[in-house]
Amino acid sequence: MGTDPQNKAGREGRMAALAIAGTGLFWVGVTWAGAQFGWENRTRALMDLVAMAGFAYALIVTYRLWRARRNDEDEG
Repeated sequence: MGTDPQNKAGREGRMAALAIAGTGLFWVGVTWAGAQFGWENRTRALMDLVAMAGFAYALIVTYRLWRARRNDEDEG
């Protein structure tokens, strides 16, 4: 059960979805907070870089999931 490939694929898919949704919410929240509280452009840029890193992580997880499914189709 713990080594089921479909279970692993589902878990990675959920992780990618949560990373995308969480990063999007974070980005919207810090953009709003930066405008409301008058953060410096330097701080806003840092928050944008953090959001970009979150989206990059989600992209990497999605790519790994896609490659794993593609390799499973080739073998089966």
